[in-house]
Amino acid sequence: MKPKIVFLDEYSLAGRDLSAVKALGDYTGYDMTAPDEVAVRCADAEIVVTNKVRLDAATIAQLPHLRLICVAATGVNNIDLDAAAEHGVEVRNAAGYSTHSVAETTLGAAIALLRESVYYDEFFKSGRYARSPRLFCFDRPIRQLHGRRWGVIGLGAIGREVARLAAAFGCEVSYHSTSGVAREEAYPALPLDELLAWADVVSIHCPLNAHTRGLIGAEQLRRMKPSALLVNVARGGIVDEAALAEALDDGRIAGAALDVFSSEPVKADNPLLALRDPYRLLASPHNAWATGEAIDTLVRCVARNIEAYLKK
Repeated sequence: MKPKIVFLDEYSLAGRDLSAVKALGDYTGYDMTAPDEVAVRCADAEIVVTNKVRLDAATIAQLPHLRLICVAATGVNNIDLDAAAEHGVEVRNAAGYSTHSVAETTLGAAIALLRESVYYDEFFKSGRYARSPRLFCFDRPIRQLHGRRWGVIGLGAIGREVARLAAAFGCEVSYHSTSGVAREEAYPALPLDELLAWADVVSIHCPLNAHTRGLIGAEQLRRMKPSALLVNVARGGIVDEAALAEALDDGRIAGAALDVFSSEPVKADNPLLALRDPYRLLASPHNAWATGEAIDTLVRCVARNIEAYLKK
């Protein structure tokens, strides 16, 4: 008898082909699932697939048939792991599927900020260039990436790929390990405060945990150069958004690129929505990972996790 599989938030995989997962059981998929719908929809499920829908202790306790939770992402912050273990539920995530996508986004964001791409794109599309008597526009100075210092916070798979790409663009690279684990790496390690003061670009690639929550706040931002850029493609809670908004408004750093936020979607009163100079911020709705190629790889990861469970 095939296991009952329930996918709680199919929309999060952007309509890509899920046939590899569907073929493994009696499959039911939902576009989105509200918190109060989870227990009912998963009542008979042996396998639950979720990207961002939470499975907390109370919910897991209501699911006697549940044996496997497949997280269609790398982070498992939305699963109560202690409760899952207590009820004999295995939790498997997907790793490595978005390394290239997120790394490319990181480099692209830094270059876009350095080149003021959003401003000059708007300058053209608004018709201002067509009305200008001048061939060139120098409203906002632009800078090159080559020759700059790039600091990586978190040298896992994505951080390491970012370091490789930054070096290929001619950057000097150093890193900070949030775990404190010392390893032999191709790049020098620095304490966080030293890295922040040294770097022209700081990119964040560490997990969100008790140690990294609020890692970059007002004090850390003050250590950065006024010309420096901050890129966060990891988790929103790592950066204090109010402190970042203040630093951008006060010119304590030159710019920031964010793909993740403390609340997603962001709340209407988020201070980053009211910057005096909005061109200092490049923002995207948590989709750095979501190229079609990465999502297809993610689907294969989920399918392999289910297959491994079924073979046990």
